[in-house]
This record gives sequence, structure tokens and C-alpha cells, in this order.
Amino acid sequence: MGNVDRVDITLPTNEMVFYVRRDRNLRSRWKHDRENLCREFGLSRPEIDALMGDPSPRTLMDLGVHQYLIPHILRLTYGETGMTNLHPALTAYQREFPQETSNAIGQSKWDITSKGDNGDG
Repeated sequence: MGNVDRVDITLPTNEMVFYVRRDRNLRSRWKHDRENLCREFGLSRPEIDALMGDPSPRTLMDLGVHQYLIPHILRLTYGETGMTNLHPALTAYQREFPQETSNAIGQSKWDITSKGDNGDG
């Protein structure tokens, strides 16, 4: 799942997320004016598309986003409250990397594919 060897240190998304996660005004713009914020940081169309809607960890990694920044992107997008096992920021990896997460947490209370998960574990 890791992508350290594929990180593009020149990718504008990496720089933008570094600043957005630390600045209240930029976080507000992320919520209310994301596309224009992305343009101001010089993101390409594929980068912007990857950040709009439901961000895909796999797509972001394929673009060269640093794996450390992807959880920040998910929390910026979905928020940090109500973090149950079924929160979209937590299930994004299971959705994108089903085999890897099944190998790591399959049949545990964190596996969203397990029957009977009520999302509170």
C-alpha cells in the first residue's frame, strides 16, 4: 500500500495539503471553495478531480501524493468528529485496498466487510 518511492515532491497537492491542514482560513476554503483553492495552488486537472467529491487514496497515491498526507485529506474532507469504524475517512482505505486491509484486519472489529459490525468499535 505504501508509496514512498512514488511520491512526487514537486506535486502541488503535497504542498497545498501541508498548508491547508495548518491554516484555519485555508481549511474553510477547502470546505467551501475547494476547486478555486486548488487552482490557486497550481494543481493540475487530474489532481483537482482526485480531491473533489470522495477522495480515493489509491488515485492520490498514483498521482504522487505522499501517503502521510492522505489521512489529512480524508479528515479535511469528511471531518474528524464521529470517527466510528464506519466513518468515510476510515473506510476509504478498506474500499480502495480490500485485499491488503483484509490481510491486516480481516475478521476483526475494524473490518467493515465483517458481518455484524455496528461501527462503534
